Amino acid sequence: MAHLLRGLTADGGVRVIAADTTDLVADAVARHDARPTAGAALGRTLTGALLLSHVLLGHHRDRVTIRVQGDGPLGGVIADAGLDGTVRGYVGNPNADLPLRSDGKLDVGGVVGPGGSIEVTRSHAPYGEPFTSSVDLVSGEIAEDVAGFLARSEQIASAVMLGVYFENDAVHTAGGIVVQAMPDVQPAAIDLLEANVKAYGAVTDGLRRGSLLESMHEVAWGMDLHILTDEAIPLSFSCRCSDEKALAALAFFSPEERASMIVEDGGAETVCHWCGTKRWIEPDAIRSLDRVPEVRCPDCGTLWYRDAGTVMTREGERCSCGRSVVLPN
Repeated sequence: MAHLLRGLTADGGVRVIAADTTDLVADAVARHDARPTAGAALGRTLTGALLLSHVLLGHHRDRVTIRVQGDGPLGGVIADAGLDGTVRGYVGNPNADLPLRSDGKLDVGGVVGPGGSIEVTRSHAPYGEPFTSSVDLVSGEIAEDVAGFLARSEQIASAVMLGVYFENDAVHTAGGIVVQAMPDVQPAAIDLLEANVKAYGAVTDGLRRGSLLESMHEVAWGMDLHILTDEAIPLSFSCRCSDEKALAALAFFSPEERASMIVEDGGAETVCHWCGTKRWIEPDAIRSLDRVPEVRCPDCGTLWYRDAGTVMTREGERCSCGRSVVLPN
């Protein structure tokens, strides 16, 4: 079962957060029918988001979202995670795949592309506005980019290891480790930590030769690591989509477009981009949308407001066509 552990050295100088995400990454790759290189990018980002949730968040309802946008054929990857152990995500092009690198590893950096950015958003529901920060990609390999984000945006010195190992085009092992040096850490501890991380190697190799707990002790060898989690925190790929949200998404289509769906197709199929779940919306449900008052742009038909839902735009903003938005009182 996918799970996460947290540890701290006895002197408080080093923090270790580690996750075995094999099951949930296998689930995500299957849901999106992703090829190995695209699946590895997705799995690394899902794992990275789960680890970052324990670095950046403080409330059980907070969420952290990682968006990696490079210039490669993947078309970007995004993952959303919380302290409750749930994560969801998707890639722009799940069929993106490249030949193995010269060292026999999946070319995640090539499929992501180095030219772009990593954007991290912290959402503090139900209070406060989301906070987003972005830095340039280091390599597109995801782990180096997450470490670069922590160093440049958060001023936290971190070693980040993320990996997904495939056998016969199926996920065999996946996981990640974040090791962070706290501000009062001793220089000798940093030297030992760097040597340990180098000796440990790839995280998927470590997880195949031992347990997650053993990997944490390997990385923190000689540093008296104390495990803070009394019980492992379970992790899962979990989406917040629903039949109600799928129907609400059809509200963005015009009444004429929705009528055409009923006449031509006998209903509508929706697909959640986060988890790949398909839902069939019956004609009566689609027609129910016509009973809710709404305001649309008189020029381009873009939905501005629905009486039973959230305001799509604010008074005085510009529509995508350039017209000034005017909402009912």
